[in-house]
Amino acid sequence: MSTRRDFIQKLSLPLMAMPFAASAANELEKSGFTAPKITPSTVADGPVLRVALMGLGGYCNMVAKAIQACPRVKITALVSGTPAKLASWGEKYQVPESSRYNYSTVDQIKDNMEVDAVYIITPNALHKDNAIQIARAGKHVIVEKPMALNAKEGKEMIDYCKKAGVHLLVGYRMHFEPKTLEVVRMRREGEFGKILFFQGLSGFVIGDPKQWRLNKALAGGGSMMDIGIYSINGARYMVGEEPIWVTAQETKTDFVKFKEGVDETIQFQMGFPSGAVASCLSTYALNNLDRFFMDGTKGFAELKPATGYGPIMARTNKGEIEFPHVTHQTVQMDEMAKILLDGKQPIIPMDGEEGLRDLRIVDAIYEAVRTGKKVKV
Repeated sequence: MSTRRDFIQKLSLPLMAMPFAASAANELEKSGFTAPKITPSTVADGPVLRVALMGLGGYCNMVAKAIQACPRVKITALVSGTPAKLASWGEKYQVPESSRYNYSTVDQIKDNMEVDAVYIITPNALHKDNAIQIARAGKHVIVEKPMALNAKEGKEMIDYCKKAGVHLLVGYRMHFEPKTLEVVRMRREGEFGKILFFQGLSGFVIGDPKQWRLNKALAGGGSMMDIGIYSINGARYMVGEEPIWVTAQETKTDFVKFKEGVDETIQFQMGFPSGAVASCLSTYALNNLDRFFMDGTKGFAELKPATGYGPIMARTNKGEIEFPHVTHQTVQMDEMAKILLDGKQPIIPMDGEEGLRDLRIVDAIYEAVRTGKKVKV
């Protein structure tokens, strides 16, 4: 039986794409594929989103626990390469054996009418192929960030999901966090005046040197492909513009832990059409960061911590922003149910196009590090 560990070992030798992925879009067009119609179950508050979880690791455990508090989301299937996890998770979340899949049987999920969407929480390098596989099965795709290894892969995922007639969402949990949304509201209504500057600090000291996040073939990089995404995405929704250029500098102090192609620390700068600038840091070597600061001609906003699991702390020139803390993943999953089943439009997008915008900036940052030049986005 093929396992997730088998995939990871094979990918790290070098990384090999799954056979179906190379010409996925062409294959789909030629086949005349039509995604099966999803008919979700309902509760008093509306239809329930029935979700399969793929990749039963640490963060997936957080998501699974959070879903238990979601009135409109239910775990109905599991995908893992570890039989023991399938058994224990299946018992814990009352998922029948018939809805437990490994990586060689997951294609069968197309016949499971109790699954509307699959949440992919696997290493970055697997996201594209996992997403295409799920789209082929006619299920909506939810994928963790970063959406893919680069913009090229991200575009392939978007195109394939469109042709399959399924939605593609990215796990941007901060897009539903109340204090974050209040800052965005204030900025949109002009309460900070013209935005001039943003600072985003994202980082922590990473642990186990053998984990997949420090494997170039699986992660696609280092801190930038993990925690750095938060400062990129945060700059965009805080400033309210798309950057037009980036510059970047890499610092590496541990060449054993952070091998070639695995960034330890990157400082990067972004310029926006209005003239606003951003100064950001992504690192796997420093704690006590997690801060967003935005300055305008009429005021400022600070989030510190800005992206941790909570509670988020926020203040502006007008004082503290107060909202009760609710587990981010619980809010995210219920909001995803509204997007997929009710057609709700979120205040800050979280679709594939949003993920692609971040990946284009990541690509530009790595290019700026490599060349030492200002790179257009």
